[in-house]
Amino acid sequence: MVARDTRMRIAMAEVVVYTAMFCPYCTGARKLLRSRGIAFEEVDVTMNSGRRASMARMAGGRHTVPQIFIDGEAVGGYYELVQLERSGELAARLGGRA
Repeated sequence: MVARDTRMRIAMAEVVVYTAMFCPYCTGARKLLRSRGIAFEEVDVTMNSGRRASMARMAGGRHTVPQIFIDGEAVGGYYELVQLERSGELAARLGGRA
């Protein structure tokens, strides 16, 4: 029963990654998330100034990619994602699995 509850919480955590084409850090973020089995929505801001401006507003003015959000909270870019994963905080934010 506990495992089932954990899966339900993971499904509820929404991960959104804002990316751009040819961005190696975006590739790294996608690879890390996929390797942990974490579902995410990708929003490509390449050549779309409106999407990039929206991303920057939500990310507290940061305009570089990737910008990663978990349940609407900006967690930063690739390096911040790696730090969250290494510290175990990523798993905690996703309901115990990452």
